[in-house]
Amino acid sequence: MKHLGLYVHIPFCKQKCYYCDFASFAGKESMQNDYIEALCKEIRKTFKEIDEYIIDTIFIGGGTPSILSVENMKILFNEIDKLNKSLDVEYSMECNPGSLNEKKLKTMKEYGVNRISIGLQTTQEKLLKSIGRIHTFNDFKNTFELARKVGFKNINVDLIFALPNQSLDEFKETLEIVCKMKPEHISSYSLIIEEGTVFYRLYEKNKLDVVSEDVERDMYNEGKKILKKYGYEQYEISNYSLKGKECKHNLKYWNMEEWIGVGSSSSSYVNSKRIKNISDIKTYVEKINNDDMCYEEVIENSEDDNIEEFMFMGLRKVEGINEMEFYKRFNKKLDDIYKNVIKKYEKEEFLVRNKGRLYLTEKGMLISNIIMADFLI
Repeated sequence: MKHLGLYVHIPFCKQKCYYCDFASFAGKESMQNDYIEALCKEIRKTFKEIDEYIIDTIFIGGGTPSILSVENMKILFNEIDKLNKSLDVEYSMECNPGSLNEKKLKTMKEYGVNRISIGLQTTQEKLLKSIGRIHTFNDFKNTFELARKVGFKNINVDLIFALPNQSLDEFKETLEIVCKMKPEHISSYSLIIEEGTVFYRLYEKNKLDVVSEDVERDMYNEGKKILKKYGYEQYEISNYSLKGKECKHNLKYWNMEEWIGVGSSSSSYVNSKRIKNISDIKTYVEKINNDDMCYEEVIENSEDDNIEEFMFMGLRKVEGINEMEFYKRFNKKLDDIYKNVIKKYEKEEFLVRNKGRLYLTEKGMLISNIIMADFLI
């Protein structure tokens, strides 16, 4: 029996945030009905072609999945309901404040969604405006309280630090406020200025007041301390949870387990193949309706690709790499490939090897991108 994660992409947004490089589009809500119809067709076709499987994690992401109408939510949920799911499936859906109401939350709950992820980013109004968010902190608070009232007992809150013009004190204040609300999970990402975003264009013109590397490092370190104080354990570079509330779906990515992605721009990893769907919504819908392949690319991973990805993804986790798992997968010992790299970073106290595991130290996590580049074969 093949255990799979399912990722479902909803590409619609009310407004594109200035930092966002995801395949999401504002002003295309008129395509929502056609898109959901095509998405359901892709789900049916995809799982018809897979023999015995069981889905143990589902993640509906975007975009803004909570922008869907109640009617379209029901159509999508009904289609997902026909799939073979485990009894304890983790069923997550991304939501944005301002695009949710009680009816939508009740519909999600009724159809088995048991974990929601709310995008907040920061609690300061001026920063929310400056990054292109269309909600206020009060909108977030109301959404959070409504979700609790409806009965959601597993809520993640997304935060971003090192925002332009953000001070260390502002980030600490954000964390203190959010921690006191007691979500089960907090994702705290450092801002990356990606090509094709509003922020990238401003950065190119020297019109973006980015925080210094020192301040960013302080935000990361101080953030960890505050989160720990409130009982949130770090289990991945940017992710913290109360005990037992780690995101199982994201762990599939970091553990290099298999998942199927459906929807425009979604990606899958099955049988050592990475498959990516077309990003353009109109083209995606047309191809699905014409029974054409909606893939943009299919990459067959070589063994070296799989080894590299296993290291990159695994070293993101606080617990790191299991050496026995590495041997089982690749019939090679870590030292056969990485002995010198490991010794180099052990000596500099960026990596630790202990009880059959290899993991980054706190110091190592601060320069994780540099270290991981050395694991290219």
